[in-house]
Amino acid sequence: MRIYNSLTRSKEQFEPLEAGKVKMYACGITVSGEAHIGHGYQALIYDIMRKFLKKSGYDVTYARNYTDVDDKIIAKSRETGIPADKYAADMIEKIDAVMAKLDVGEPDIWLKATENIGNIIEFIEKLIESGHAYPAPNGDVYFDVTSFKRYGCLSNRSVEDMLDGVRVDNAEQKKNPADFALWKCAKEGEISWDSPWGRGRPGWHIECSAMNRVAFGEQIDIHGGGRDLIFPHHENEIAQTESLTGKQFAKYWTHNGLIKVNGQKMSKSLGNSLLLEDLLEKYSNEAIKLALLQTNYRNDINLYDGIFDEAEKHLTEFYTVIDKVNTTFGKSENGNAEIDKRFDEVMGDDFNTALATADLFGLFKSISKKLNAGDRSAADDVYQIIKTYSLLGLFKKDAKEYLAEIAKKTSSDIPAEVIKLAESRWTAKTAKNWAEADRLRAEIDRAGFTVKDGKDGFRLIRK
Repeated sequence: MRIYNSLTRSKEQFEPLEAGKVKMYACGITVSGEAHIGHGYQALIYDIMRKFLKKSGYDVTYARNYTDVDDKIIAKSRETGIPADKYAADMIEKIDAVMAKLDVGEPDIWLKATENIGNIIEFIEKLIESGHAYPAPNGDVYFDVTSFKRYGCLSNRSVEDMLDGVRVDNAEQKKNPADFALWKCAKEGEISWDSPWGRGRPGWHIECSAMNRVAFGEQIDIHGGGRDLIFPHHENEIAQTESLTGKQFAKYWTHNGLIKVNGQKMSKSLGNSLLLEDLLEKYSNEAIKLALLQTNYRNDINLYDGIFDEAEKHLTEFYTVIDKVNTTFGKSENGNAEIDKRFDEVMGDDFNTALATADLFGLFKSISKKLNAGDRSAADDVYQIIKTYSLLGLFKKDAKEYLAEIAKKTSSDIPAEVIKLAESRWTAKTAKNWAEADRLRAEIDRAGFTVKDGKDGFRLIRK
């Protein structure tokens, strides 16, 4: 198995620190708002990584965190009048419910910053004792970036370059402008905890380092997150953790690409954020996954208009083939080892879901040919696809149930006049009035819909 390591900027043969075992951590959501598609994608891709590592024979322990105290959460607390701890807890409950609808697996270990305040304080105390951190006169505590000679190793940037990419706060309290906060003194009305430096709360970066240490000890195999976390978050994690332990923190750093909407970066300021809850009301969770997984995880995903409709259309076509095979041959209990072997080869090269999902089109084309030829091995292929691709969160539903759900969902979104055209076309087709049926199909097409015929009727799909 090969994994792209952001630290070395190359693909490497995967060899865990301890043979057969993998310690894996991914930075989770800062719960200042509801889950958007970017949150869903990041959770999905690391769940898939975990599952494929397990499929490959590794004993995997996967930890993930919620950042449940930070500046944004405090700002939301002020805005809503809800105490910060309650606001965060309520938001976590909402996000968990949405992730359950997306059908993303739970990590083995859930971590929260507010449940690790003592561990965070202890971590900071040790950094001060070793000369890597210092308390400021106002009660803040800062990490001294000049004390860590490898600072910049992950982002490949100098300290001077980094100052161009980050806002410098409280410069008068710092030894160096690039130093970052480990502990922030409490402002009036903010959530805070007692510490040796006065009432305050942890800085963002120290949270993940301390929680990793609690979950796994001094070293882990894989640390992941979005590419936007490389600097400053992951850079600072390396600095503070390795300064404390003197050991390499994570052997492999993995980063997923960012979400774009019609070519623009997704952000609240642009008003183009796609909330996961809204998408799940319109599309099946499997269609959302298929749309996301057709891009290599390291690349940015461009969510252009119609991408989820296209994914739902392809998935419906796949499920239609599955249903026909099941109806014709019954469900097989035998598989096709070649399908599984190919999947392992593709996913074993840095979790290439783009190629794995692209293979589905050829596989279902082959199955359709076998079905038409009366070849019962089509049922073996279907069995294997369902078994293998469930790792990506696909084909987990009964085919008839899925098709019924889609038919119900699409019919409520189709204008009455288009449904009437389709009904008239079906009547003409049943009467073998082919010319009239073709004329009505053309009208349906001009209205922006495609009509798909089945044994028992038709189905309309928005183009």
